[in-house]
Formats: sequence, structure tokens, C-alpha cells
Amino acid sequence: MSRLQNKVALITGGNSGIGFATAKEFLEQGAKVIITGRSEAGLAQAKKELNGQVHTILSNTSSLSDIRNLAKEVQQITPHLDVVFVNAGIGKFAPIEAVTEEHFDEQFNINVKGAFFTIQELLPLVKDGGSIILNSSINAHLGMANSSVYSATKAALLTFARSLSAELLPRRIRVNAISPGPVVTPIFGKTGIPADQMDGLKSAIQSKVPIGRFGDASEIARVATFFASDDSTFVLGTELIADGGIVSAF
Repeated sequence: MSRLQNKVALITGGNSGIGFATAKEFLEQGAKVIITGRSEAGLAQAKKELNGQVHTILSNTSSLSDIRNLAKEVQQITPHLDVVFVNAGIGKFAPIEAVTEEHFDEQFNINVKGAFFTIQELLPLVKDGGSIILNSSINAHLGMANSSVYSATKAALLTFARSLSAELLPRRIRVNAISPGPVVTPIFGKTGIPADQMDGLKSAIQSKVPIGRFGDASEIARVATFFASDDSTFVLGTELIADGGIVSAF
């Protein structure tokens, strides 16, 4: 299959998890792929695992200076983009009494501010009729304890999808969001939850998934392929929830 033949795609945070799985899927579908990440070693490992087929750019989504340089670095590889998958993000959880300014700012800086200004900076490179995809979360819909800050950042991305789709109508650029449920990715090791509590948390989460398991990153990658491809040209400003049925059962 070659659903993305002749398309050029950029994936932020493409060196691991959903971003890496999407890079692999996009390559298999015929796209030219650029991934960003904030770890030089992580990017090198991802490129090796993808048989050297991707272009890599060292860029930290929490840094506005990095974001402002991103378009220049992309232009050294390609004059335009057909697809931008704004995937880079973090998730940290804490009860309200334990939330610090640093905890709050770090997540909003990466998940919201970083996402917005990444789009702003790359927009001149996105071809008319292109696709911008935002990686949100079902936490934007669920009342999950200790997730108030993270959930708010992901809800913000859903409003971006709606508002920016309306704003970019003259250029026919569609902006859509994916909201994954629990997926097996490295993010679980970076939540701030103590390791001795993680197994119990994973079991509790899995018990709430009607399909009875965590998702695989490749399953989310295939959703991204739909939004990136011409199959979704009549779909904009919307959200596709890929969660094994959690939200509908909640």
C-alpha cells in the first residue's frame, strides 16, 4: 500500500512511542519522513531502527528558540510539508495539593505552547490541502484523579483542532486530533508515579478498557495515516478516539 506516496511528513517526538510507530507506518505508506526529538542519542537510535530512511532534527518542543529554528532546518531537507504530526508531549500526574508551578508550566509549555508555536512556525511550509494532526488523549474527556493539569493540556489541543481548521479553511489545511487511550509507550515511565505503584496502576487502567488490553502504538499510527492521507480530505476540526472503548463505557 502507498497511501502517502509523494507526501512529506514531519513528526515531532518521533524517536519513540507513538511518534516512532507513526514514522515507521508513514515510511511503509510511501512518505518521506522527518522526525524531531530532544535527544541526539534517541534520534540516532530511531534512525538506525528505521534503516536510515528518516531525516532527523534535534529540537526540543519546550524551547521556543528551537521551534523558531525548526522551519529553517526543515527547509534544508525539503521545501514543503504535506503532513505535520504534532506528537511531542509529556504526562505527569499529581494530586492538586502537590502540583507545583514547575509541574504546571512544564506540561503547558510542551503540550500546549510548544504545539501551538510548532504549528505557527511550520505553517508557511505546509502545502495548501495539507494535514496537521494533534496527539491529544482521552484524559481530555475523563475525570481521572491526579490528572487535572495533563488533562487540561490535552483538552486545549482539541480546541486548537477546531479553531485552526476554521482559520485555515482558505488554504484547505485540515487540522484533526487523535485521542489515544492507554497505549504501551515509554511515557508510562515518565509520569512521576513511583515504580512500586506503576504495576498496580497499569492493572487498574487495563481493567477499565472494554477490549481488555492496552493499545499498541502501531494502532494509533494507523489512525494518523488516515488523517495524513487523502482518505480524510472531507474530515477537519474533529477528533478520533482510539481507546479500546473506555470513553463510550465511562
